[in-house]
Order: sequence, then C-alpha cells, then structure tokens
Amino acid sequence: MTGPIGIFDSGYGGLTVLKEIIAELPQYDYIYLGDNARAPYGNRGFETIHAYTLECVQHLFKMGCPLVVLACNTASAKALRTIQQKDLPHIAPDRRVLGVIRPTTEMVGTLTQTGEVGILATQGTVTSESYPIEIRKFFPEVKVHQLACPMWVPLIENNEADSDGADYFVKKYLDQILTDAPNIDTLVLACTHYPILTKKIKQHLPGGITLLSQGKIVAHSLKDYLHRHSEMETRLSKNGEQKFYTTDDPQIFEKLTNIFFGATVKTEKLDVAVGANC
Repeated sequence: MTGPIGIFDSGYGGLTVLKEIIAELPQYDYIYLGDNARAPYGNRGFETIHAYTLECVQHLFKMGCPLVVLACNTASAKALRTIQQKDLPHIAPDRRVLGVIRPTTEMVGTLTQTGEVGILATQGTVTSESYPIEIRKFFPEVKVHQLACPMWVPLIENNEADSDGADYFVKKYLDQILTDAPNIDTLVLACTHYPILTKKIKQHLPGGITLLSQGKIVAHSLKDYLHRHSEMETRLSKNGEQKFYTTDDPQIFEKLTNIFFGATVKTEKLDVAVGANC
C-alpha cells in the first residue's frame, strides 16, 4: 500500500516549502498539516514542542504517510532528533521523518567566502543552537552569528509584508546583525515564513551578501533522498494530489494560504489533543 508525503508545520510557513517541493516533485501526493491552534512554536520549550510535533506526526502516519517532512525550523530544531532516535524505533520503525535544518547547513558553508554566516530565525530556533551545531559538523571553520526576529512572523501573517512597518523591522534586524558581525557574506532565512519578506530584505541588504531561503534547498534534498532510498520512494503514491489540514479554523487558514502558497486551497480541520492515542 502506498501513501502521500506528509508536510508538517506549526502554522503557515511550511506552505512556502511545500510549494517548492511540488514544483520539484509534482508527481507525488502530499498532505499538509498546520498546527495553527497551538502556534507559534517559536517561544515554547523543548518538551512542549516535542509533544506537539510528535502528535501531529502520528496523525500524518495515521493518514497513511510513510514519510513526513518537518517544514518548520523550530520543530526541526527542538523535536526532530528525539523523534528520529527515540520515538520512531518504538512507534513506527518503518516510517521516516526529515527536517529542514540539515539540508540548509550542508550548503551554507560552500557559499561563504569570508567564513562568517548569519542566521535569522525565531527565538526557539536560536535558543536551540541547532544551526551552529549542524554547521560545525560540516564546516568547523565557519563562524555563525544568530539573531531572533520576533516581529517578522506577525507582520507576514497580518499581510503587512509590503508595508512601511515591514521596512522598519526588516531594516532594524538586518542593521543589528550586520553591526554585530560586519563580515557576514551569507545570510540564512531560518524560518519558513521569512521568504515572504525576500523583496524587502533585498532592498535593505548590502551588496555582496548571499541570501539563502530554504524551500528550493529542501525540495532538492528531498528529491535526492528519494533517489537514494528506493525502498521509501516505492511506498509513495503518485497522483499529483494535495490535501490540507489545520488544527484551527479552516476558513482562517484558507484566507492566508495565498500569501504563503500562491493559491487558496480547500482546508479541513483536524482535532488534536496532546496525549491522545494516535
């Protein structure tokens, strides 16, 4: 029996990743689940994020997904390793869960000439130290500078990405990280919401700095993973279909999908409760 690829995010941002994955791999079926009722994850603790993420992953397993991608930096930073190493061997040894951090960190060191890179992320991702830890594994000589940008997500979700207020907060955070680390020549948008601000960021970003967003990187990495793991690839259904679920109000979710996905999509509600037997 075959099934779709599950794409999980705490909210809307993962839609930017799903959009690029579909562009790269349109033949597969996908189920997107946004845990909007409990978002944002960015300021929550490790145990809470692990519990929420694991529960949603289990729901995607229940819906037939052999493979789930955590299209959320905070979930990837705070829950992925535990799910892969401790949970899956007991609850679903034949399923796989992937994240967005490792594909990004495998590339970032090949782009920098100065040996200094910047990470713009949520507070949760910054606190986890996941990016410095992962980058150090591949490029121990690269110096990593991190900055949390707490105002960017609410700006985007309130459809203010093109506003003067967005200019202020984009410039504020860029000025801050470049003042603290003037030798940065590569800047990673380590939150899947942030690509929505790409136009504004480029307007305020000095020349000579490479801006890296994750959608295309994750899509290419997933394609490579499926090429290398034929035993998983053959378990995936291929009808070119997508289904969308949210743990909050579907009508609210649908209103914002155009911002992140480039289209309005029909969405269903999925009820979740931590500790439920999935």
